[in-house]
Amino acid sequence: MRLMHLSLTNFRNYTRLELSLPPGPILLHGANAQGKTSILEAVYYLATSRSPWTVTDKQLLNWRVKDEFMPYARISAEVGNNRRPLTKIDITLIKDQPGTEARFRKDIRVNGVTRRAMDLLGEINVVMFLPQDLAIVEGSPADRRRYLNVTLAQTDPAYVHALHNYEKALVQRNALLRRIDKRQASANELPFWDEQLIAAGSIIIAGRQRLLRELEGLAQQVHADLTAQAETLELQYQPSFTPTAKANGQLSFGVLGLDLHRQLEPKEIEPQFRAALAEHQREEIARGITLVGPQRDELRFTVNGYDLGLYGSRGQARTAVMAIKLAELDWMRSVTGEWPVLLLDEFIAELDTERRAYLLDRIDGATQAILTTTEPDIFTRAFLDKAAVWKVHAGQITVPA
Repeated sequence: MRLMHLSLTNFRNYTRLELSLPPGPILLHGANAQGKTSILEAVYYLATSRSPWTVTDKQLLNWRVKDEFMPYARISAEVGNNRRPLTKIDITLIKDQPGTEARFRKDIRVNGVTRRAMDLLGEINVVMFLPQDLAIVEGSPADRRRYLNVTLAQTDPAYVHALHNYEKALVQRNALLRRIDKRQASANELPFWDEQLIAAGSIIIAGRQRLLRELEGLAQQVHADLTAQAETLELQYQPSFTPTAKANGQLSFGVLGLDLHRQLEPKEIEPQFRAALAEHQREEIARGITLVGPQRDELRFTVNGYDLGLYGSRGQARTAVMAIKLAELDWMRSVTGEWPVLLLDEFIAELDTERRAYLLDRIDGATQAILTTTEPDIFTRAFLDKAAVWKVHAGQITVPA
């Protein structure tokens, strides 16, 4: 997969940018706050319809147009992949109501046809490497759930639809729980929303288990390389309730978390999810919130049996993150049949010389990789010789002739 052309209008540092992108590595260098990261953010936004950094879309607008009566921003790209030689993607951010503080809405078009945000996923596949990825190990459970969702959403349409349906049903069910507690509704109304949660949630749990099952083996190989075989990385998927799979009358696992060695299907999870909701119904009504389901799932990383989030060093966490991200890269290549676009924002600078060389070797041969740095000298001459090296300054990109 490769971006052929990128066009930005009123996006971040750029009032207007038209940029043709070559295959292979592209190194964007320059001082901080000049617009390097904005290029990666634009590509990520085209892939996911979300920014990895902002809370609201309004923050994406160039500051010069924010006070205009009808401000807007547009991100466009031409993308080539194995399925279609060329796809045109346009996302325009438009203020809902001129002259007010209303939210911005997204107008998404693929080859000129209006699409929903969920339908955009998969048109561009990306794997992004960020220094902030340490949150996958050290951050909150929400950070880890977000990582799982973004990764799966790019490759599994059924997961996307299940996640969308689950989130809508969860809001409605929580509102109903609060009304029941206030005696404004009956508990007899719960089964309808329970079944909505069960159907969608079981697909989500099965999808997450399948992803982690496949990622774990790939990540363990990378992690063993990075630690000279001295440490063993394991992933522990811990749903809010633990569905069980039976083999010859025995549970197929005996460890904390959901077994990653035998895949559970949604139909196996559904009755156990239903039982968990029934068990917690009284407490959920009292608290006005759903206590079981994918919105409370957890993912833990262990090395030699120790939980990295609790007992690991910063160096161990960084090694685990590098292993999981490289595993994600290999996994996405195997699922889609092509390289995703790689986005590395100052990630190389966080690594020592040995790990830097290992990472560059693993991504060598990628169809396209866009890297940012304030220090181009940290890259080897061999890498610089084959990369397109562009300077970014004040929202302008200098492309050598």
